Amino acid sequence: MPRYSLDEFIQQTAQKDKGEGMFELENHKLLEINLNGMVWIKIGSMVAYTGAMRFEREGMMEAGIDKFFKKALTGEGVHLSKATGAGKLYVADSGKRIAIINLQNESIYVNGNDVLAFESSVKWDIKMMRRMSSMLAGGLFNVKLEGTGMVAITTHGEPVTLRVSKGQPVITDPNATVAWSGNLTPELRTDINFKTLIGRGSGESIQSVYTGEGFVVIQPSEEVYYMQQAGSH
Repeated sequence: MPRYSLDEFIQQTAQKDKGEGMFELENHKLLEINLNGMVWIKIGSMVAYTGAMRFEREGMMEAGIDKFFKKALTGEGVHLSKATGAGKLYVADSGKRIAIINLQNESIYVNGNDVLAFESSVKWDIKMMRRMSSMLAGGLFNVKLEGTGMVAITTHGEPVTLRVSKGQPVITDPNATVAWSGNLTPELRTDINFKTLIGRGSGESIQSVYTGEGFVVIQPSEEVYYMQQAGSH
């Protein structure tokens, strides 16, 4: 790390107003939210704030009975908190890289663990793949974000977007898949055999297949790997 005098360090690392709107990136791993009202954020993602704010975990029935039962059936869900008030809110997620997407009456599916924050104007719903995927691919679940507003997602490393076109499907590892366009519905491809069950398979036994016209966002690491590493410490 470079050496600075105290004044140089403060000047080099000082928060900067960029005038970009409600969501601004202070750096690739820290999101500044210029809050005046309410925003949804991932539980545990707040690292600092200025001004007057209140944080309230999403109520069990607040999102509606449909989402409540989806969470109950999967044992999982996107864990959200409402930040309400006025000031500057700073959020991050385990040093993951952050990208801001401005939806314009559009929709996108995001892996639930990769949703960092979104404006209250954006509608959301939990979408599940087959139960087989939930059991064998690390408990994956997805969130559909739809409407107009800012969305912040996270990735391990620099994301890459792959185009899906007719006759040219994209096949991914579900644990390395971050997001995909709202018009695509992935199908699960499995290759389960005896070696897989005893832990001697190729490690690629579960794949997501995307067909049609759209895009898929991938990251250069598997989410399950990082979760296991974090749990081992």
